[in-house]
Amino acid sequence: MCTRIRSSFLMGALLLPALLPASSSQKKAEPVETVEPAEIDIEFTDVKKQTMQFMEYYATIELTPEQERIKLAALSELPAACCADNSAYTCCCVCNLSRTVWGLTAHLIAERDYNAEQVRAAVEQWVQFVNPAGFSGNACYRGGCARSFDKNGCGGMNPGHVIW
Repeated sequence: MCTRIRSSFLMGALLLPALLPASSSQKKAEPVETVEPAEIDIEFTDVKKQTMQFMEYYATIELTPEQERIKLAALSELPAACCADNSAYTCCCVCNLSRTVWGLTAHLIAERDYNAEQVRAAVEQWVQFVNPAGFSGNACYRGGCARSFDKNGCGGMNPGHVIW
């Protein structure tokens, strides 16, 4: 199974016209230079391998305060897959599913310079990839911590022992 994300996000600035009195001698504003959209290209191909990789990113990548703000913006609007009454930014605990989300996020921000929208799209695709049937949003409260991702679970609580 393979999921590929390809999205385009325009990067640029919005200029608001200055509120000046009109005059015949007033110069026209210079045109704004446009920037080509940045392409996202990430492929999810192997749940086990990438779970371990993303959990390693979580354990080793330290975000700067500015990068942490991007993470907050990206994940605070997403409900946590296993406990939807919490955001993906906090989850209700540090489970293996959350470790993968936070590690993937750290990698995309720190090493690929993704913005919040790009990170959010990638995380949504990752969560869909690990459980194509979808998460109930209450797995943490119904024994889901001891189930695999594809069985509506968190994959365990111990990064040294992922439940497959």
